[in-house]
Amino acid sequence: MTIKPIRNAKDYQVALARLELIFDAKKGSKEGDELEVLSILVDNYENEHFPIGMPDPIEAIKYRMEQLGMQQKDLAQAMGFKSRVSEVLNRKRKLTLEMIRKLHEVLKIPTEVLVQKY
Repeated sequence: MTIKPIRNAKDYQVALARLELIFDAKKGSKEGDELEVLSILVDNYENEHFPIGMPDPIEAIKYRMEQLGMQQKDLAQAMGFKSRVSEVLNRKRKLTLEMIRKLHEVLKIPTEVLVQKY
């Protein structure tokens, strides 16, 4: 097991190729240990070079509604009136703190996502 730091795109590609080869290694084996360490290095490299930001709050609400099979009328209790839901989803009205709390409770969307500027 020869593990080196991932410093550039070439190192990254080599690491990915090796990960693919040892992907099914048994935990606790020599290759299993290599898989564990290599996956941490790859994850660190990806987080540094390919960061994924938080989703837009309104898009997160729409996505979660779609996942749960909800319609705008289903959010009226959490946000007030159906018209208010429509205004928020069409970006004509900002989310209030109380709406954010209720949406977090109902849709299980992290508050860090909902409080962002949009």
